[in-house]
Amino acid sequence: MHWIDWIVMFTVLIGIIAYGVWKTRNVSSVKSYLMGDRELGWWTIGLSVMATQASAITFLSTPGQAYDDGMRFVQFYYGLPIAMVILVIFVLPIYYRLNVYTAYEYLEGRFDLKTRSLAAVLFLFSRGMAAGFTIAAPSIILANIMGWDLQTTIVLTGAVVTFYTVFGGTTAVSVTQKQQMIVIMLGLVATAFIIVSQFPQEVSLADAVGVADGLGKMDAFDLEFSWTERYNVWTGTTAALFLFLSYFGTDQSQVQRYLSGKSLRESSLGLLFNAVIKVPMQAFVLFTGILVFLFFQFNKPPVHYNKANLALLEESDTYRPKVNEIKQEFDAMFEEKQLAVLDLVNAKNQKNEAAILANEAKVVDLNDKEKSLRSQVDNLIDGYSKETGKQLEANDKDYVFITFVVNYLPKGMVGLLIAVIFCAAMSSIASELNALATTSVIDIYKRSIVKNASDNHYLKVSKAMTIGWGSLVIFFASFILLFENLIQAVNIIGSLLYGTILGIFMVAFVFKKVGGTPVFISALIGEAVVIYIFWYDRLDGVEDLGFLWLNPIGCGVVVLCSLLLHLFLKKK
Repeated sequence: MHWIDWIVMFTVLIGIIAYGVWKTRNVSSVKSYLMGDRELGWWTIGLSVMATQASAITFLSTPGQAYDDGMRFVQFYYGLPIAMVILVIFVLPIYYRLNVYTAYEYLEGRFDLKTRSLAAVLFLFSRGMAAGFTIAAPSIILANIMGWDLQTTIVLTGAVVTFYTVFGGTTAVSVTQKQQMIVIMLGLVATAFIIVSQFPQEVSLADAVGVADGLGKMDAFDLEFSWTERYNVWTGTTAALFLFLSYFGTDQSQVQRYLSGKSLRESSLGLLFNAVIKVPMQAFVLFTGILVFLFFQFNKPPVHYNKANLALLEESDTYRPKVNEIKQEFDAMFEEKQLAVLDLVNAKNQKNEAAILANEAKVVDLNDKEKSLRSQVDNLIDGYSKETGKQLEANDKDYVFITFVVNYLPKGMVGLLIAVIFCAAMSSIASELNALATTSVIDIYKRSIVKNASDNHYLKVSKAMTIGWGSLVIFFASFILLFENLIQAVNIIGSLLYGTILGIFMVAFVFKKVGGTPVFISALIGEAVVIYIFWYDRLDGVEDLGFLWLNPIGCGVVVLCSLLLHLFLKKK
């Protein structure tokens, strides 16, 4: 990076951290540390809730998802507004009435200690895993693209976030997330304008979007039902709805954000703000990926976006000739495709239907050829990995956006976008560390280990737990290998556990006569069923059931088994 980019990046990051430390300089009790004295307004809550979910994975991986698959992924979020309304009406008032620190605290009063502890442990496991991905994702990608040492990047990112989270607790997380979210959105909007400004002079934004639409990249509503399809309107509004209900209603990293509000009204408005803004924001992030795809229709992209992988192949005497052969074919294909895309734009402007159809077919054919050439490089990487024993990830979708940022944005903007990525990582990691520490202290340590210590003791333990979880997550992140697309990997982990947790809470809220023992046993059964289905479905290497359906399955098994066990034990 240019020195201007370094200045911009460090100015943004240091400014946000310093602001968070200054705003939380008077935190002195465990309540203010974990709950923030419930003084936050709806605006801060809304941005904090959004920033907690919008990790660096969102801004690194989602544009790459759109580059490869278009706007289809936005359908995943169609159930989110419904989930927000349900939580505001039915769940949030219960949390406020009981004045709880954590969502799991409610479960002991409703059921018993073992059910509360089980839900807390499930959360700690799922969120600890997700936090490792949240740190590892930007670190691995930035290390490859920028040439930085991976371990140093992971430790630096984790240590900085742990520092200001330990210093100011939940208030530091919330007030810095507001600034981080503003930087993130400004950076994305500026990037979109810059991409459009670099289109050929004869190609307008409408022309480019028309090309993307003709290639099927703008499809955001798939009404065809399929159990195997991950993203369509039906999975988004049903299966994903269960995931969002569990994530926003039972995951402490989110619950803690809106329980810090001044009042029930402020917290409700914060969630409803997300109901209105989140889907358009996610659509805009995906659309940015579409713009990057369009940019690379007019500007030659690399044959593989992970330049570290490509460099290893080119350094090998065995693989260099094969790579060079593919690159020559790729260059010739791109020149032909570039002309075909411009011909398609001209045909659309002239409204020549025959020419439009002919050129669309040609561009589609050339894009398929491009995918085939990229697949050949992926095969070479897999072969090199097996031959040398080095664990390399051939999937390069997560490197698309950062490649554009580093190579094509003007000086200063590169630093701002790198700061955006770190801001997104820091906001999510801070929320996760804060929630992990809160659950560990309130649901495990204070409830079952040291029950009657002083407030100062629990404050010190909360800070120690934050440091401990920060160290554990950094350690875990050091050993994570990227699999699939990162945004999907995180959702898969959540889907393995959130359905069970949601089932516990659904029985608690709806079926008032069911006791703790039936729910506890049913939760163990539900989790076992979900893990078995996930494992069995992938034995043949083919996904026959979209992973989002694991959420309603887990929830349904817990609810059904709880009712059956309740009737059995009652009769007995």
